[in-house]
Amino acid sequence: MEKAARVKGLVLDVDGTLTDGTIWIGPRGEEFKAFNVHDGFGLKKLKQAGLLVAIISGRDSKAVTRRAKELGISFVYQGVKDKVQVFEEMASTSRTSPADWAFVGDDVPDIPLLEKVGLAVAVADCASDLNQRVHYKTRNPGGRGAVREVCELILKARSMWPY
Repeated sequence: MEKAARVKGLVLDVDGTLTDGTIWIGPRGEEFKAFNVHDGFGLKKLKQAGLLVAIISGRDSKAVTRRAKELGISFVYQGVKDKVQVFEEMASTSRTSPADWAFVGDDVPDIPLLEKVGLAVAVADCASDLNQRVHYKTRNPGGRGAVREVCELILKARSMWPY
């Protein structure tokens, strides 16, 4: 709770974190993803509380662009090869320290960024390699309320939940 209370911003991976990791590809190559409305509500409450929210994803998806716009997330980086570099640039631009951020990830490519932030979080169904590298592991799996759980954790640590 102490680490969560210091958080000024939340960074999210997408596939396996903000979604359940399933990617549907249609006959014309169009990509579909499912997002959880409870996660969206939690993110909106974080933003209303004045916290920053960012997405850093290794994949590029129009569905993510649209969902981020719906939620008012302005820091959206897709097709990223080096998440740490993008994160450090974003933290500098927003005049925050890496320790001011929480990051939610689910798989091995997320480990370098998990090791940079003040509050490292893995979803319940994460790759086992993350288990010993995080401060908090959600009860809910990715795409099924894990992000909402983290939003509530942060806001409760600041005595801002329920709003």
